[in-house]
Amino acid sequence: MHRLFAQFLLALITLLFPLSACAAEAFRVPILLYHRFGATVADGMTITTPVFEAQMKYLHDNGYKVIPLRQLVDCYRGKAPAPGPKSVVIVEDDAHKSVYSDMLPIIKKYRYPVTIFAYPSAISNAKYAMTWDQMRALTKTGLFDIQSHTYWHPNFKKERKKMSQAALDTFVMTQLKKSKVRLESEMRSKVDMLAWPFGIYDDYLINKATEVGYGATFTIERRHATASDSISRLPRYLLVNADSGKAFVQLLEGNAVKRNVVY
Repeated sequence: MHRLFAQFLLALITLLFPLSACAAEAFRVPILLYHRFGATVADGMTITTPVFEAQMKYLHDNGYKVIPLRQLVDCYRGKAPAPGPKSVVIVEDDAHKSVYSDMLPIIKKYRYPVTIFAYPSAISNAKYAMTWDQMRALTKTGLFDIQSHTYWHPNFKKERKKMSQAALDTFVMTQLKKSKVRLESEMRSKVDMLAWPFGIYDDYLINKATEVGYGATFTIERRHATASDSISRLPRYLLVNADSGKAFVQLLEGNAVKRNVVY
């Protein structure tokens, strides 16, 4: 009798709260984070265009499958199956102009999906950033998705030291809301993912992001995303030019060389 009741209870729980394939199956997916590209290494976060192309070719030639970030997020939400054993995600922060000039031709060649985390204050304003028309051209390829990187890329640790709690609350909510609203208005698409500027986050910030409507947020940690990670704290590898050749292979295998990157 007790056994039958236990079986009934398990069946009822499974019906009411189905376990997603994502949660049920172990997986490890590297989220590769890029910032800018160019002929030479202008700073710590510039990857030379030949190095980037070699990385994309390596993925293609060695059986890796680049999946949309949205697909991975849907897995955590129970809306998609667990990604395969050689799945990889590609993202970019800041919407740098070299995405349009250098990254786009290579991405189109391999037909890889990419998510751009943009902060709207720079778009069509800063010399280093893309324009809204360029961003729209990216999305028209069907390969790019535009998501939020706050409104002007603040350092929340520094801002917290200067503000009262009430002022901080207002500031954070403005950064999160204004970015989401502007991006959705300009790009005519849903914005519900957020990359934390400088990788800075804590429970307070995550709660604020959830209030605004961000269902997934992303950090900067040199490790793979796994089934045990929280959808509000998904790690990403910040790639530098030295992550090429053997170092890139090690990273994909989960044995990345430790880096100290100055933003």
